[in-house]
Order: sequence, then structure tokens, then C-alpha cells
Amino acid sequence: MKVLVIDDHALIRDALRRVLKELRRDAAVLEASSAAEALEIIAKHADIGLILLDLNLPDRDGFSLLAELRASHPTVSVVVLSALQDRANVVRALEAGALGYIPKSAKRKVMLSALELVFAGGIYIPPEIMGRDLASTSLPSQPHRPRPQMSPSDLGLSERHIEVLALLMKGNNNKVIGRTLNLAEPTVKNHVTAILRALKVTNRTEAVIAANEMGWEFPAVWDPAAARTP
Repeated sequence: MKVLVIDDHALIRDALRRVLKELRRDAAVLEASSAAEALEIIAKHADIGLILLDLNLPDRDGFSLLAELRASHPTVSVVVLSALQDRANVVRALEAGALGYIPKSAKRKVMLSALELVFAGGIYIPPEIMGRDLASTSLPSQPHRPRPQMSPSDLGLSERHIEVLALLMKGNNNKVIGRTLNLAEPTVKNHVTAILRALKVTNRTEAVIAANEMGWEFPAVWDPAAARTP
């Protein structure tokens, strides 16, 4: 698997290379220090499977590069790695198509788990960011309106719905959720649809954000994506 790391700091790129090699020994790690260099590398390597993108680049805004990458290479997974650690930027990146948002301040163990989740097909959202007091933050172009505090049962969500949501919040796809809960994939899809409808959102990212805002506690459902080999 080829991975492209886009960051203008050589030390950061080296640290990421080490983490990636620890997770995937056969990973071919490519490096770019600017948006222009990254686009040149992508043009030469059509088989890149994952891009780790810093939002603060010397020659271009990271969000605009993210938008271009998602439009021109929709099958390539892009994960944002940034020193920016506020809810608005996390939401903006996820809505732009990023499959994860890893703060540069994250400890090595957290970074390993986050990338492992992404490799397993999940979406990593930093809980320490999404769980903060959201009253002082806002979504792009519109004020943030805190959600009324309601319990899952108030919204008509069953215990099974909450189990599905707990795994969904860890970035697991329908197949993994079905395998974990011993459910058929179409059944999982129906549960996810019911969850989105109950939370009055249109996608999984919005569901994760909504559940965090509600402050719900979730059952300790075993998550295969987070399981580590001793």
C-alpha cells in the first residue's frame, strides 16, 4: 500500500513514516513538503491508497487541496493531520470528505490507534475535541445551536440502536458492525437509517457530532477495529 504524507516539517514526516511502518511494514511511504509537490507525486503514483494531509501548507490552503483531492481522486482516503484543534475545523474537514482528523498533539498510542482504525475502514474523530463545550464554537457559515438534551429513549432509539451507534461512532462500517453484533448487513443499514432519522441528521458524521452533543454514555461494545494483538 502506498501512503503519501503531506507536511512541510521533516520531523513530522519522519515520525509519521515510523508510525506507518509500525502498522504496515510493507507500506511504501511517499513524502511531500508542499501542495505542488504532492500533486506531482500523485500524478506519478496512481495507486496511492491513503493521504495524510496537513492543513497548514506553505503554498496553499489545506482545505482547498482537500477539496481538490476528493474531487479528482474520490477513491483515495484522505486523513487530516493538523495542529488546529477546534470543532469547526474538524467538522469542516469531515464534511469536505476527510476520513479522519488526527491532532498533531496526539500521543503516539492514540495516533497508532487512529491510523489502525482508518486502515480498517473506519473514520477517526478525536473525542477530546468533539466532546468539549460546544457553546463557544460554530459550524462554518452558521451559528452553532446546542441540541436539546434528550435521552436515546426519548428519541425512540432502542438498546440495539445504541449498540450500533456506539460502533458507528468508532468509525466502523456496516460490515464490521454486523460482524460484531451478529447482524446481517441490510439489518445494520436499517438501524443506521433509523438512527439518522431520530437524530435528524443526514450522514454518519453529523450523527457522531449529534451524539457527542447529547452527552450520551454508550455501552462497552467490543470494537474489532480497536482490538490490538498482544
